[in-house]
Amino acid sequence: ELQTERLVLRRFRPDDLDRLAAIQSLPEVAEFLYWEPRSRDQAAAALARYIAETRLAADDDAVTLAVIRREDDLLLGTVTVWLRSVEHRQAEVGYVFHPDAGGRGYATEATRALIAFAFDDQELIASLPAPTPAQAIGRPPHPLNLRQEAHFREAEIFKGSWGDELVFAILARKWSRSADPT
Repeated sequence: ELQTERLVLRRFRPDDLDRLAAIQSLPEVAEFLYWEPRSRDQAAAALARYIAETRLAADDDAVTLAVIRREDDLLLGTVTVWLRSVEHRQAEVGYVFHPDAGGRGYATEATRALIAFAFDDQELIASLPAPTPAQAIGRPPHPLNLRQEAHFREAEIFKGSWGDELVFAILARKWSRSADPT
């Protein structure tokens, strides 16, 4: 369990299914993800996977945590860390939140805690989608002090259309000097 000022990041439990299904069934949640809005059964399968993912030891291992708002114990979304390469000491992070939680800094706060957890002198690479090249131009600095490493234009066909990908990264030694992960 990880705690921040406003959030608790914890392992998923079976009783999280109703809220997780409500989040994952929303079209606006699935819009920039590789899956379509999920049925309750599909959300239950995802929940079982989240519960089973418990360690980062081998390439592509993942840990997904529930992000809970402390004031009311509401499940706001998920944060995930994938160990992409043990040999190259690289991890990737991602998050999915209910749209009602948007604009309040919850994703930044949760991701900051997750990065601090994931860093044990690992290199961190986070890939984020950029729906259109115009959306990537003139962006403010990343709120987690990540550096934009790449902007791959029309890198893949995503849900029937060419999509861009932005890659942000930070090294463990720079994270410890530049970010307060608490």
